[in-house]
Amino acid sequence: MSIDLDQALQTYIAEARDLLEEMESALLSLEGEPDNGELIGAIFRAAHTIKGSAGLFGLQPIVGFTHIVEDLLDQIRNQQFVVTSPLIKDLLESCDHIQLLISVVAEQGSALSDSDEMQDQRLRLALTRYQCVPQTTLPDTIPTPEAKIEKEGAVTSSASLWHISLRFGQDVLRNGMDPAAFLRYLCTLGTISALETIHQAIPDWDQFDPENCHLGYEIDFDSQADKAAISDVFEFVRDDCQIAILPPHSKITEFINLIESLPEDNAMLGQLLVNTGALTAEELAAGLQTQQATSNEIAPKLGEILIAQGAVNEAVVDAALKKQNQTKESKNKEGRYVRVHADKLDDLINLVGELVVASSGANMLAQRIREAQLQEATSVIAMLVEEIRDNALRLRMVPIGDTFNRFQRVVRDVSQELNKEITLVISGAETELDKSVVEKIGDPLMHLVRNAMDHGIESAEQRLLAGKPSKGTLNLNAYHDSNSIVIEIRDDGAGLNKARIQQKAIERGLISTTSTLTDQEIYQLIFEPGFSTAEAITNLSGRGVGMDVVKRNITALRGTVELDSIPGKGTRVQIRLPLTLAIIDGFLVRVCDTHYVIPLDMVIECVELTPNALADTQGRNYINLRGEVLPFIRLQHYFDTQGIKGRRENIVVVSYAGKKSGLVVDELLGEFQTVIKPLGKLFQRLQGISGSTILGGGEIALILDIPSLIQHAINQESGQFSRLNPPSIQPQISIN
Repeated sequence: MSIDLDQALQTYIAEARDLLEEMESALLSLEGEPDNGELIGAIFRAAHTIKGSAGLFGLQPIVGFTHIVEDLLDQIRNQQFVVTSPLIKDLLESCDHIQLLISVVAEQGSALSDSDEMQDQRLRLALTRYQCVPQTTLPDTIPTPEAKIEKEGAVTSSASLWHISLRFGQDVLRNGMDPAAFLRYLCTLGTISALETIHQAIPDWDQFDPENCHLGYEIDFDSQADKAAISDVFEFVRDDCQIAILPPHSKITEFINLIESLPEDNAMLGQLLVNTGALTAEELAAGLQTQQATSNEIAPKLGEILIAQGAVNEAVVDAALKKQNQTKESKNKEGRYVRVHADKLDDLINLVGELVVASSGANMLAQRIREAQLQEATSVIAMLVEEIRDNALRLRMVPIGDTFNRFQRVVRDVSQELNKEITLVISGAETELDKSVVEKIGDPLMHLVRNAMDHGIESAEQRLLAGKPSKGTLNLNAYHDSNSIVIEIRDDGAGLNKARIQQKAIERGLISTTSTLTDQEIYQLIFEPGFSTAEAITNLSGRGVGMDVVKRNITALRGTVELDSIPGKGTRVQIRLPLTLAIIDGFLVRVCDTHYVIPLDMVIECVELTPNALADTQGRNYINLRGEVLPFIRLQHYFDTQGIKGRRENIVVVSYAGKKSGLVVDELLGEFQTVIKPLGKLFQRLQGISGSTILGGGEIALILDIPSLIQHAINQESGQFSRLNPPSIQPQISIN
């Protein structure tokens, strides 16, 4: 059976990147919990998997560098080092370098550049220095009575022997090595008291390759030699094999670490304990015999029997059970998820969009013919198409938490660079949105987060003088609002300096000295190209680039960005984005001979614009809607639409971000599944339009940009009030 190596390599690259993300997240958590053995074990396993899989493809630069990282992590796991911030820093940089190696060596098939090669050597040297620290500088471990596993009444216990766990690499035979030769050489240093061959790695016959080595051994070894001498026996295969050597009277923690690192994922509890040397085969057999001899309907668990017999320590049994549970969870997770290329999902969404258009056309044809059975059939088809559409869109929905978690590293590194104490608090990580939106929102969020740390949050000294805690807080929050997602970046810093922003805007000629601006208008000035209030240029800010790009990227996603700030309390940036960029539920309306689509989630109600209500407006563009002032826009005038007007006018009341407005249309045509088609470059700057769609009959309908239309209506209404009222009188307008 042939194997597609290119496909296998792509799978390795994707999985390695996932493992690196897990490593980075675990390292950041480990900095706050340096004694967390689970985190250390997870980091070690990730590095081990990356190295082992890279060896299968002959990616020696990845294997060589990751091997050094793995050795260091193994020493940390064996409590030979205390986890410190400098160590975490070097390990995080190592993660970045492995990521680079995967991109250059595995993905591109190229060699490292000179600068990357220098970085490789620098990191290798830094990691090696930790391993070269003399043992006298390491913390002492005081043995306790529980730290030994003794078998009472036994002539020879496995805990009084060396225990060697050995798994040969697949290429051992190809490299001219004989596994049996290593065992013969080992016997020159002592006596092999027990040996068990591990054969679980042997594949099915149709996948079997006789040139691959699948051997593994669990060895109890009686010798007076030291660990270095025993380790030298396997010097020629050390890089290709997984070898663990436990000294006599092994500590419980060493048995637990060995259990966690075993590659077999289908071993039962007794096998795990015997394989690691924590239990002899005779003790296991005695425990199983006791379990089978129990007359109760519910037999006692094997672990409980072994503990009661004093054969094994309870902590070791717990570790073995945990290993089993992790394996089951991993298998269940693998069974629940299928890795699908994003392009295939995009093709599916496009086909579903065409299906929606075709279904709409069939429905319109059925209504025109007025055939009852045909109308019923098309109605059922439309309902099924809607379900297919919703399920297809859900396939592309991903939690924003993965994007948020990347900023843990950013906040750590930038806060150290700025010499500030900053904590990142994440909420709403489970909030989902379209994958295409997630991919495009990362860069704007990155700039806003760095901006908040640089400009917003003060130094520890300044915060203490202001009566604040020395450590600043940066909040990332996400939640759903109607058919949108709202992302908030909030800090508890000094807030925006309105006077400084205005002064800078006057200096750059953006506003005049006589301009009277609202707070929101002042804050929006920072999104102007080249605008910066920083007094000095740093690596993070001061060049006047970034915020205009942030707004442009968010606007390109049909989103909006708003700023709120309280002096001395902090700043909040609120980004509002659509959940999907592909298909939406719309409300179809007609103005003269032109069709428009309003996003259905923004429609509040529809009311008739009666002659009496029109007379009450006295030519102004707002009406009294049940005691509330409602500004409105005549779409015919706004877009200069030509054609025959309808017999009566209607107002579609829409709402967005807490603001309400009305759109005057000629005819209400009802709900409509809308496949969003992007506008061409010629129309990208068209105000009030966010996209287009195709109707069932082939006509084009324009999708309205409700946020910009609402803002236009409010500005228009405010201008009319200012002309009708003296400057000293401020009208009380309620825009809900």
